[in-house]
Amino acid sequence: MNDEDLDSILFELQSIHPDIRPISTDLIVVADWVRLKCRYGCRAYGKHLCCPPFAPSPEEMRRVVSEYKTAILARFLAEPGPGNDPRHIHHYLWDSINNLHDTVYQLETRAFLLGYYKALGFYALPCTLCETCVGEEMQESGEKMNPLDVLKCRHKDRMRPSMEGCGVDVFKTLENAGYSPQVIRSYSERVVLFGMVLLD
Repeated sequence: MNDEDLDSILFELQSIHPDIRPISTDLIVVADWVRLKCRYGCRAYGKHLCCPPFAPSPEEMRRVVSEYKTAILARFLAEPGPGNDPRHIHHYLWDSINNLHDTVYQLETRAFLLGYYKALGFYALPCTLCETCVGEEMQESGEKMNPLDVLKCRHKDRMRPSMEGCGVDVFKTLENAGYSPQVIRSYSERVVLFGMVLLD
């Protein structure tokens, strides 16, 4: 993609979400340890079909990223939902996460329609397209689950995996891209979320 092409697509995509930044895919860091943070730190592990163990593995993600040269990062200032417990971050930030997912899907779709047929979006945090994911319903019913259960998603056309669920070290990637991510130490601190679209 030359500079003129990049300027043109950025102009188009900024009409959907103004806070985007193009990056070289060389800046995207994929690490095996990231999935362990999902498995051993996230209450939603195994409950969402867009997350581990259903999401692409770090090995697969490295191969996919290597097939692209350019990506965009989309930055979102999250707003907490009223009356929700901040210890349950998925529900506390439900509307903001939903906005991120919807916007990343729109960015991917617009890029595709502009001729970037390889465009592929990645969300942040577990999916919010349904109040309860099919995966969680299956888990609660005691149904045995396997990787192909992702086909049971009610929104297969719109659901995308999270960056971290695929092993992307989001902190390091953001630092490489010129952002200054910070660990949130208090529920009163402002939360900033990021989505990503691989372009070409």
